[in-house]
This record gives sequence, structure tokens and C-alpha cells, in this order.
Amino acid sequence: MNCTECKELLVAYVEGLLDDSQKQTVAEHLKDCPACQREADALTGLQERLVRNGKTVGQSDLENGVMNQIVREQNIRLKAAAKATEALKTRRTIMKSPMTKIAAAAAVFIIATVIFVNPFGSNVTFADVIKPLLNARTLIVDVIANMGPAVDEETDPVIHDVIVDQRIRRVVSTQEHIVNIFDTESAKMLTLHTEGNIAVYSDIQGQVQDMTQNYLVFLLDMITDIQNNPDFEAEKIGEKEIDGRKVVGFLARDLTIWADAETALPVRIEGQSERLSIVFKNFQFNIPVEELEPLVSMDVPDGYKLVEYRKEEFDMGTPTEQDLVESLRFWAEVLLDGNFPEVIGMTEFTKMLPQIEEGIGKLEVSDEEGAQKGMTLGKGMLFYMGLKDRHYVGNGAKVGEADKAIFWYLPDGSPTYRVIYGDLSVKDVAAENLPK
Repeated sequence: MNCTECKELLVAYVEGLLDDSQKQTVAEHLKDCPACQREADALTGLQERLVRNGKTVGQSDLENGVMNQIVREQNIRLKAAAKATEALKTRRTIMKSPMTKIAAAAAVFIIATVIFVNPFGSNVTFADVIKPLLNARTLIVDVIANMGPAVDEETDPVIHDVIVDQRIRRVVSTQEHIVNIFDTESAKMLTLHTEGNIAVYSDIQGQVQDMTQNYLVFLLDMITDIQNNPDFEAEKIGEKEIDGRKVVGFLARDLTIWADAETALPVRIEGQSERLSIVFKNFQFNIPVEELEPLVSMDVPDGYKLVEYRKEEFDMGTPTEQDLVESLRFWAEVLLDGNFPEVIGMTEFTKMLPQIEEGIGKLEVSDEEGAQKGMTLGKGMLFYMGLKDRHYVGNGAKVGEADKAIFWYLPDGSPTYRVIYGDLSVKDVAAENLPK
């Protein structure tokens, strides 16, 4: 709960009009927020004064002016309580809307499919190990990626992919009620909300389509690149156990492949580059296409309601600087009580999907506006990830600090940097004038 939400409910809180859950939520916020606690104390003082004055009325002839003031104040309080209750009901209704969830999930799908734009550069041989990847038509795999130096398999979101030819079915562990099915050839996406039985089609074209690759294609391109290097020689790095299976390891540039020592099937692949750490695991190769085709079908399943939106309302086109600005605004103003996040990126965005869904609901906007907001947030992160020379320093900064630079980047071919400040204004700045 942020301060704005708390203040909406303070009158009802002091009056004892909230249910137990709401009351506890407000009380928890008051423990950590001196400003809201002071306002709550003031309202409590007003209530006590009204009670005392009410008793005085019964004991003496209180002047009509004072009595009228008391009545007016009481009416204001009751109206505020009613407004807060109605706003809470509206918010609850909106937060139940599947579209606020679908929009954020669709944006995450885009992010998850384009994070690999810059690839990593016993008797089992490396050729044996990569053969299943080179020949696979279908693949099921779990992927964990982190823009930091290492993957945290305990906390980082897991992306579960079912790949059949040019189609991908994707579920992210932080949003298991959302399924995205993507046809990489036609640049069409079907998003399913499995709890609300809602389906939405999207066109993904332009830059997003150009950048999108499924993981199998990524691995094939990476292996081909390695093999085409005349100086390439995979290094055998020994054996160990993974999940009770004896595996043998190979190091090829920044790629480590652990394969079953008997079957030579890849069991785990680890990659490391300057900007990305990634783990592929839980491989399943070459399951019959007919078994998986229902999972990657682009047809709306029976029992689902198809919701259609105009392209401008559900736009996942080329991401822009303004998308990043609006993403930072949302993180700070809606999710973090006016503070900018400690770090930003794909991993953090994916981890916070539940809070993002809730935050969109709190905006009390229509489904169409909520969907558009979700697209903006995802595109903002996509814009961020596509930047080569980028620097985020927003940790500790607050919204409105016009003299505080929170982010800067160098556009391709530009002689100057673009700098975003705490008031979310953007200026061109020469390299020598950047914050030290």
C-alpha cells in the first residue's frame, strides 16, 4: 500500500468502517509511514472532539453555529468514507480484470524472446552432444536468464517453452495463469488467461519481429557460429552428477554444455556474456509433433472468450524512449511510493509481474487503458535492453528531483547522451558533462 491509497481509507479506518483485512493493511502502512500516522492522529483527534462536543450538546445549549460546524464536519467525514469504500470496490473490480494481467504478460513475452539478440559468441564428443540440438524439430525446455553476472535459480523467474517448428508456447513462473503462443513466421501471438478464460490476438511486427528468436534457433545459431570458427576446439571439462544423472561437460567459448554420459543428450546448458547469464535445463527432445501441436495451436480454445482490441490500444510495436520514461514513472509513482527502483531490467520486471498487475489495477482505468499501460511497461524494458551504452543510477532517487540524473544512454550515431532526470525530463548532454 502506498500513501495515496492509505489516505483514501484513513477516514474509514478511524471510523471503524473497514473489514479486518483492510484494517490490517492500513495499520501495517501506518507503522512505517510517519506522515500518514500524523494524519491518522489528526483524524482521531477530530473524532474525539466531535464526540466530546456531542456530549456537550446534550448537557447545555451549544450555540447553533458550533453545532452546525460539527454537523458539516461529520458529513464531510461520512462522504469521504463512502468515497473511499466505493473507490476500493472499483479497484477490486478492475484488479480482477484479466486484461490487466494479459497486457503485462504479453509484454514479458516480447522481452523474453528478444533477450538473446547478441549471442554468446566419457567417450561422448562435442559433436554427439550438439546433434540433438541441430536435428530437433520439437523441444521443451526451461530457461532462466539474468542480466546480471549470474543466474539465481532459487529466485529468478523460470521461462517454460514448448517449441514446435516456428511456434512457441511460453509460460513464465511468475504468471502461470497466462499462456502466450507465438508464431514466429507470421508474427502473430495468442495470449490466454487460463483463470478468466480470455483470449487476445496480437500482431508483433517491425523491430520486435526482427529481433524475435526462439531458444532453439538461438542455440543453433550460436553453435553454428562456434563451429564455423577455424580455430574452434571444444574443451572437455570433466564429469559430474546433475539430478542423479552422470553428465560430461564441454566448454565452447562462453558456452558450457553438460550432456548425459550415456545418451549424449544435453541436460544443462550454461551461457555467460558481458550482458547476460543464462541457464537451459529440463530438456525434452523430439516429442512427436502431433502430441505437441494442440499446445501450440493458434486457435482460440473451446470455452475461451475472444477479446478484440484496436491495434493502437494493444500496440506492441517499436519501443521508444518515452516508453522507458513511462515505465520509470510507473515503477516510482505506483509501485514504490515515489522512489525509483534500485535496479531495472528484464529479470526485475519479470519478478515484479504480480505487483505490476496490481499496480495497473490501482490506476482505476478501463481494460483498454490497462492493456496499453502493460504494453508501455514491457516496451520500456525492451527499449532499455536494446541499448548498448546505458547507465542506471536511480537507486535512492525520488520522483521530482529535477537536478538528479537517474539514467543516461548513448543513441546510435549520436554525439551526445540522452539523460533522464528525477522529474522524468530528458535532455541531451555531452559526455564531459555527464554525472561522475
